[in-house]
Order: sequence, then structure tokens, then C-alpha cells
Amino acid sequence: MGPHPAVAAIRLAVRRALHDVLTAHTPPHSILPAPTTPGESSPLVLVACSGGADSMALASALAFEAPKLGVRAGGVTVDHGLQPGSDLRADEVVLRLTELGLAPVESVAVTVGREGGPEAAARDARYAALDGAAERHGATAVLLGHTRDDQAETVLLGLARGSGIRSLSGMAAVSGRPGAPGRYRRPFLQLDRQTARKACMVQSLPVWDDPHNADPAYTRSRLRHEGLPALEKALGKGVVEALARTAQLSRDDADALDTWARQAEASVRDAAGLLECAKLYALPPAVRRRILRSAAIEAGAPAGSLFARHIEEVDRLITGWRGQGVINLPGRVVAQRQGGRLVIRQG
Repeated sequence: MGPHPAVAAIRLAVRRALHDVLTAHTPPHSILPAPTTPGESSPLVLVACSGGADSMALASALAFEAPKLGVRAGGVTVDHGLQPGSDLRADEVVLRLTELGLAPVESVAVTVGREGGPEAAARDARYAALDGAAERHGATAVLLGHTRDDQAETVLLGLARGSGIRSLSGMAAVSGRPGAPGRYRRPFLQLDRQTARKACMVQSLPVWDDPHNADPAYTRSRLRHEGLPALEKALGKGVVEALARTAQLSRDDADALDTWARQAEASVRDAAGLLECAKLYALPPAVRRRILRSAAIEAGAPAGSLFARHIEEVDRLITGWRGQGVINLPGRVVAQRQGGRLVIRQG
């Protein structure tokens, strides 16, 4: 008798993710090596685990599938220090991951700042810790337990912020940081949260429900427990699936526009590398604003703090020039129009 359907679904998702990881790190025109018993030279894949149902289901599936593909499997949990006893909770997660057979396993304590609000600050600290763990252990990839429900919430949050099509595209199945573009993998984006919870239940995996996930002080929590249920009541079932499809369609469009903007950027700069306002004006707004955003980030504006309203203000220096002064952007970056050129620099 085969595994429970929920368990089979999460294992299949992880198997596909591991295969993609191996394929991405196999030289072109060669074939994947035959699976062998994992050894010290085998690629290492880490799972980021909070102890919740999504990440525990992911950890169990990784522990089951990795050895069959000749992959070493480890885990890391991040202690944000935001609740009393969080260090003890992290120790419990380390013990659970070790009992699943994962190695290496570690807990990383972080200090959460305040920039961008509590949720954004915690996310930044978490990813910095995961990047550090991946580099220390030489991990090829880090698996994250985001589900289709998380994707739907992300799309709605992007819609509420009015941040444009890239924000509506939600989370990518594969993402990363500079220097490690494909580090993060999200195998569960096509699976709902209930499937992960069911997989934990039938395998008798203990899970921890983070009280922050039910705290109405957090925007995502209010959306999860109030916003999405209200939408489903008003529009019927299928809202989560529709939002997830919207994310993928938006991502495809955003990727195409990003490519167009990268190709067009060189044509709107003069010999000194400055942006020419007349040439920028001739571009479609979606392409022009991508170039402006890229220039602002290159000048030092933090991407996470650079919103659509900032880019619109800079765009008006080109499309609605009335002698405006300097535009202040996050990260102490300024933008101003000088003699038909747009200058974006540190202030």
C-alpha cells in the first residue's frame, strides 16, 4: 500500500525540486550522475524549518527523497528572538530535524531590526541567516515551505500596496541573492496549506503553530484569517487558486518587460553613461520605469523600500517636467534633471 495522498504529493514536489537542483548544477551537454549513497562530496540541500506544518512536511519529504538521489540533506532553523522561550523552541526544531536523519542541522539566532516594519525586518534577518548557513555549509540550495496559500496572500498584499506587476507576481519557485541566484527553492507553491498539515498528521510529525500567525497586529495574519475568508465568502471557492494563477501570469509578463528594459537601457544613456530624458520619454512607461528603478537601486536605494510612488515621482521629471527640484529616494539617494539628463546618485 502506497503512502497517503498528501504524503505522496509533498514527496513528489520535493523530488522534482531536487531533480531541478541537480540539473542546474550539472555541466551542459552532460547527463545526471547515477544516484549513489550520499557522501561528503555529494551536493547538500538544506531545508529552512520553523517547526510549523509546512516546513516540517518539507523536512520529512527531503529526508525521504534526498538519499534516493544521492543528495545530502540538512536543516536550519532561525531563532528570531521575538517571543519568550524562542531559543528553546529552536532547540526542539533542531532535535526534530536530527531525528528525521538530517545533517548538518543548526539553529541560528538573529536580531530583528525595525526597517520596513516588523514583518519585513524579520524576513530580512531570516534570509540573511539562511544565506550565512548555506555559505558556511556549502549548500547547493535551500528549500522553503511556502504554499499556494502563502502565494495568494503575497499577491493580495502586493495589490494592496499598488506596487505594480512584479509585486503581483508573488514568490518565484526559484530565487536567490547576488552571487547565488538559484539558491532558494519553493517546491510547495502548487500545493495548499492543508495538504502539508495533513501530511504531518498522517506521519505523526509534531508541529508548532506560531502565535504570530494568528496575531491581528500583523498584516498577513489579518489577511489570512479575515481577508481571504471574506473574499471566498463573497466570490466562492477557488480564490486562492485564481490568485496563484495570477501570480504566474504576472511573473511571465514581468520577466518579459524586465528583459526589454535591460536591452533598452544602453540605448538611453549618453557617452558618459547618463540617462537621456528625451530617449527615456520615447519608451513605453512600463519599460521606462523599470530602467528608473534599476538606476535607483544601482545608486544605493534599497529595493525593498523603493515603492511605485517613488518611481512615479522620478518619472515625472521626464514626462511632466515643470522645473521640479531634487527627488529624495530611500537610502539617501536623490534624483534630479540636469540639462536634459536624469542624474540619480547618492545625496
